[in-house]
Amino acid sequence: MNSLNSVHSGMSMKDVRQSRSEDLSSLNNDTNETYLDGSCTDLRNSRSGSRSVSKGGTAFSLYFRDEIRTIDFVLVWDEYNTEAQTFRCSEFRRVFEKNLEKEGLNLEYEPSEPNGLHFIKIHAPREVLRRYAEILKLRLPMKELPGIKISDNRSNTLIEEVNTLFKRIMNKYYVDQTIFPILKHNFTAVYSRDKEYLFDLDSPNFFTAATRARIVQFILDRTRFSESKADDFAFGIDRLISEKAYVAAYPLHDGDLKAPESMRYILYKEWASLSKCLHYQPLDYIKEYFGVKIGLYFAWLGFYTHMLIPASIVGLLCFIYSCATLYSNEPSEDICNRNGTIKMCPLCDHFCGYWDLKQTCLHARITYLFDNPSTVFFSIFMSLWATLFLELWKRYSAEITHKWDLTGLDAQEEHPRPQYLARLAHIKKKSLNIITNTEEPKVPFWKMRVPATILSFSVVLLLIAIAMAAVLGVVLYRMSVLTALSVYGHPMITSYAILFTTATAASINLCCIIIFNWVYVWLAEYLTEVELLRTQTEFDDSLTLKIYLLEFVNYYASIFYIAFFKGKFVGYPGNYKRFFEYRQEECGPGGCLMELCIQLSIIMIGKQAMNTILEMLFPLFYKWLNTLKVHVGMTKDQDGHKKVNTRKYLQWIKDYKLVEWGPRSLFPEYLEMVLQYGFVTIFVAAFPLAPFFALLNNVFEMRLDAKKLLKMYRRPVGQRVIDIGIWYRILDSISKFSVITNAFIIAFTSNFIPRLVYRLAVSDNYSLEGFLDHSLSKFNTSDLKNGTEPFIVPPDERVDICKYPDYREPPDSPNKYQYSIMFWHVLAARLAFIVVFENVVALVMILVHWCIPDMNPKLRDKIRREAYITNEIIIQREALRAFERSTDDEMHRHIVTLNENANRWNRVMRSSLSNTDFDLEVHGSPVSPNTHSRVGSAAV
Repeated sequence: MNSLNSVHSGMSMKDVRQSRSEDLSSLNNDTNETYLDGSCTDLRNSRSGSRSVSKGGTAFSLYFRDEIRTIDFVLVWDEYNTEAQTFRCSEFRRVFEKNLEKEGLNLEYEPSEPNGLHFIKIHAPREVLRRYAEILKLRLPMKELPGIKISDNRSNTLIEEVNTLFKRIMNKYYVDQTIFPILKHNFTAVYSRDKEYLFDLDSPNFFTAATRARIVQFILDRTRFSESKADDFAFGIDRLISEKAYVAAYPLHDGDLKAPESMRYILYKEWASLSKCLHYQPLDYIKEYFGVKIGLYFAWLGFYTHMLIPASIVGLLCFIYSCATLYSNEPSEDICNRNGTIKMCPLCDHFCGYWDLKQTCLHARITYLFDNPSTVFFSIFMSLWATLFLELWKRYSAEITHKWDLTGLDAQEEHPRPQYLARLAHIKKKSLNIITNTEEPKVPFWKMRVPATILSFSVVLLLIAIAMAAVLGVVLYRMSVLTALSVYGHPMITSYAILFTTATAASINLCCIIIFNWVYVWLAEYLTEVELLRTQTEFDDSLTLKIYLLEFVNYYASIFYIAFFKGKFVGYPGNYKRFFEYRQEECGPGGCLMELCIQLSIIMIGKQAMNTILEMLFPLFYKWLNTLKVHVGMTKDQDGHKKVNTRKYLQWIKDYKLVEWGPRSLFPEYLEMVLQYGFVTIFVAAFPLAPFFALLNNVFEMRLDAKKLLKMYRRPVGQRVIDIGIWYRILDSISKFSVITNAFIIAFTSNFIPRLVYRLAVSDNYSLEGFLDHSLSKFNTSDLKNGTEPFIVPPDERVDICKYPDYREPPDSPNKYQYSIMFWHVLAARLAFIVVFENVVALVMILVHWCIPDMNPKLRDKIRREAYITNEIIIQREALRAFERSTDDEMHRHIVTLNENANRWNRVMRSSLSNTDFDLEVHGSPVSPNTHSRVGSAAV
């Protein structure tokens, strides 16, 4: 909805009479139809306009044979499919199509294709659209009052406010308004056939193609295909497709990718192109073509990518700082440039010998790149960034919600799922929906709701436990293989034992992830169906939460093991703690942070690259299969050459070749980005470059998703949603959880706290000189247990004392090998750091949340004013109808009143009007430009 800016001209008697005639025509628009081929058709759409959609002889393929009625949906069945030819499926199709015609839909049958495909075209006449627009409570554009000009006066979006100073520089990256003009948005209201005179029914875009497809989809999902009442689930196109009665059902794209006049072509060239990856997205046109749900996904993805820019810059600066100070780090330089040798205790039993610490020079320097003071700063910054991202997204999404006319959309207004009603068909107890004022079956709490919830919760916990057991099994596998190789392995194998076990364990882990992913989705859908959730939104939210929890454990379990468990409970030489008689894995001398960083980078970067490749290859493969099916029946002439079949250029055949876009096809896209968000925030202390790689991925991911959607998939049916759903709550939970994980990673996985304690409590000059020797403990090799000492020790390399990283008493101490007092000091410092870090970050997050309102105050005032104007338009329309038979004097007085009201509306809609001025204008004395002293300068 847009603001009402100015009175275009004074209202006259002619305007009012014209308004009368418009109202009468809207009431009698049923008469402006004719019957062609036995069906009702609207003649207001010209034939010339219907032919100007695309070139190449395919324009008429968007219409019925009369070239007037649009094709709103297409059904396809395959006569070569043995199940489709059975009497059962034939009867299903007959009953289903008869019931569709009873609903008022027009069906047109195409002749059978040589490949056996039968196409049935569906058109929704105006009467059906009007009836179901009222049922679905669609908000549709209202008719403008005569003499009033409604223009687009958008409030500044958040991004426009942030980029005001850089507008000239950024201008070439904004949406090109010559290609994507600013769409005109009228005031809207919930459609009602009793109030049709309020709506602009004659507007060519009153029922858009997306709206028509949505209404037809609603009918297809709820139409029965069996005359028997015994089967409560004998309804819906999805069930018919699963029964093989049909093979596809889809709306049409508005033209070919090579047709310059089609919006599909324009979006493909100006939005999906990789050359436009740095440009802003035409979100209004994306929403108009694909619907609100997909438009909101691309809006969120674009905003998330935009917010990654400052995080990437700060992460790169931290990494540059670590590179610049690499050779000034005293502990790593002490390892690399030490004159003598430091013999370290064996890292494993039997085949690992004593080794020199200098061998880890490269390891120590690489570890410093991700374990330095800038890590703490970056962790605090990313916690603040995550809070800002979520708060600013709420603010930005409020503007999108208002712009796309979703404000006030209530989940209770959403119609119940047909599967939900079918499961409750035999429930006699009803409850009144206070929103829709209709009776709906009430789910028995103890008999159905509680058992379903317990079953769902128990199975999810079991699957999480299985995923954790799989990670534990991989750990046991690594330890057992290391032990087996030490006893039975060939020397060539045992020399690379750790590398061998790591590679094979990673392969096993990958196989577990792939298998579990398939099982998770199947079980999650079944459990969610059993829960008896009323609406599709509730169903999708519950399914999303289940799958994300399972995927969270699946993807992050191995990373959590490395970050918080590996090497933390191993004991010490001579008294290692064992798990199922296997010695636990240990970290390197510099800790596990480097291994954690490598694991993170491989999973994050590798999986993103793999997902991008698979996302493009799988649709190509399925598209090739569909194309192969279409071309199977192509015949040949006498010379053996294939005949040119012009029917393959028809839009419904070309769209059949594309891949089906299911109701949850957007779920993997969200899941991929939310998992990426977890890598960016939860483990950012171990991998500061994560935001940078996420930014690079998303810049291309956005355009590749767009290209895939336009080129490889059938046109989706638009869905109305008010926000990104449960994904926001998941993102918010990740942001809060990341504060805890980063605090523990800095405190326990990195060496930041031991170094800080050494500087403050041990060093005389607050430097790290001598920190290396201070962090190593001594062990007498004679205390090694039999069977654990190295197999081969050269006589000239006999070692009496070896060292290991820990804070323990030396072998000549009365309490040898027990924790030293320094261990407890460091532990206390670690715990204190966690408390301080979490409280400081939590305080900052609360302040940010408090300082940034969820909605721009200007936008809140704008919504309030537009609601007032909408009510006033309704009142004035009712008044115009009341004066239809009034005298000219009464009409003249009414025109004067209307003009005064229009002037008042323009004053109300000024963005500079304060709340006080608005209240005075609406409820008190009218504000005029000449009342400066009374209402202040804001009203002028």
